[in-house]
Amino acid sequence: MNKSFSRKDRVSEQIRRELADLIRTELKDPRVGMISITDVEVTADYAHAKVFFSTLAGSENLPAVMTGLQKASGFLRRELGKRISIHMTPQLHFVFDQSLERGAELSKLIQVAVAISEAPDPTPED
Repeated sequence: MNKSFSRKDRVSEQIRRELADLIRTELKDPRVGMISITDVEVTADYAHAKVFFSTLAGSENLPAVMTGLQKASGFLRRELGKRISIHMTPQLHFVFDQSLERGAELSKLIQVAVAISEAPDPTPED
């Protein structure tokens, strides 16, 4: 059996899509504004789901975004249960995904390194 299309992966992807839609259309909490659900990892028994998200709000607003998501987790879980049919709707655990910020930092470092390597070497004058 091909592991890349396992039921667990399909359920994780469906949860990711549905949560993204719920947050965008149904969630009215102003603290949870511009976020993207980047990934969902579901346990083997579907009891828990780790929901990875990124935000455009900036790192200074991250505690407020986390609080808003945690307060809304019961509502999101209930609405998720209405939209998907699995034997157990998982408890949602939100985790900030730093990969986008880290990627941007690495890109800046690469640009600086390229600029330094392309700069002409100063030649000592005799």
